[in-house]
Amino acid sequence: MTIGSLEVEFFIQDARSLKEKRAVLQRVLTRLKQKMNVSVAEIDHQDVWQRTRIAVVTVASSRQACERQLENALRYLDSFPEWERLSASYEWL
Repeated sequence: MTIGSLEVEFFIQDARSLKEKRAVLQRVLTRLKQKMNVSVAEIDHQDVWQRTRIAVVTVASSRQACERQLENALRYLDSFPEWERLSASYEWL
C-alpha cells in the first residue's frame, strides 16, 4: 500500500476578494473530489485572495497507481483557466 500526496500552489488572477477566491476554490475542489478518488484541502494562503496551496492525497496498492492518480488530478486542476500553477511537489509514504 502506498500513500501519495501532491502539494500544488496556484495564482488566481481574477480574484478581487477572498469571497471570489473561495468561490473558485469550492467549485474546483468539489469537482475534483467528485471526478477522482482523492482527498483535497486548502493548506496555505487561506487569507490571501490571489494565491492558494492545496494538498491532494490518495491511497493505492502501488506507487505507480498512486502516481497515475495524482498526475490525473494535476492535469485536471491545470485544465481550469481561472488559475495558473506556480509549483507542484509529490511525496510518498
